[in-house]
Amino acid sequence: MTALAHLGGASPTTPAPPAPDRRWRHRLLPYLLLLPGAAWLLVFFALPLLQLAAASLYDPAGSLSTGYAMTWAVGNYPDALQAYWPQFLRSFLYSAIALVLALLMGYPLAYAIAQKAGRWKNLLLVAVVAPMFTSFLVRTLAWKTILSDNGALVGLLRDVHLLGPDGRLLATPVAVVLGLTYNFLPFLVLPLYASLERLDPRLLEAASDLYANPLRAFGRVTLPLSMPGLIAGTLLFFIPATGDYINAELLGTPNEYMIGNVIDSAFLVRLDYPQGAALSFLLMAAILAIVFTYLRRAGTEEVL
Repeated sequence: MTALAHLGGASPTTPAPPAPDRRWRHRLLPYLLLLPGAAWLLVFFALPLLQLAAASLYDPAGSLSTGYAMTWAVGNYPDALQAYWPQFLRSFLYSAIALVLALLMGYPLAYAIAQKAGRWKNLLLVAVVAPMFTSFLVRTLAWKTILSDNGALVGLLRDVHLLGPDGRLLATPVAVVLGLTYNFLPFLVLPLYASLERLDPRLLEAASDLYANPLRAFGRVTLPLSMPGLIAGTLLFFIPATGDYINAELLGTPNEYMIGNVIDSAFLVRLDYPQGAALSFLLMAAILAIVFTYLRRAGTEEVL
């Protein structure tokens, strides 16, 4: 019977093809699994974004009492940019300075935890993440106490003559930058740790065997292999820091306000919805342009 089956072209081990309905079920299953996430993004992201885009084109002469008319007022964008370009520049400047400070502190910290901490690795990771268990607002208010004129830090800086007798840190650009650095530092450290933790120490030993000094080994081995975490961490730090307004509100003065403070005021204080929406889209466009330029120069394959 087996020989006859082989002669007939049928194999007893060949599985039967799936039924047409099962085949369609297998094809549709991935799309069905995507439906909840897609519905969430549609309802809570895409639709509000479209509504915000429409609000940015309302007649700027309208108000909540008289109502806003859709006049396709594209002029809201250049008017908003002309009125608040200093806050735009200040937002990117403060975020860039904070990012440099975070890199100077965060990269050695991530490397030490990943490669040198040993049995203390988990404890140090908890120490990095633990502040995030507290409210963002509470953490910023704590910095207001640390940087106060009567605080220990200002007193120490005055004693060593790094600050004058009337010098201060609170309500200055320094305070805002320090607040940004502290609040968003974990977003930089954790991706860096993830990349550095996978670094094979034998590669550094091989670089040493090839007569590479520690600085050259870092530039040729450690830094290139940590680029995925470095790129992801810098983006996770820079993007929210640019749109932040809590640090400038609590640690600065109106002279240090960032574009996030202006948007907050437009929506909640002045009730100028067209200008607030236009500023929001201008901020998103600027961040997207910077991100795409950064990824193009760094190489998107590094992130992947």
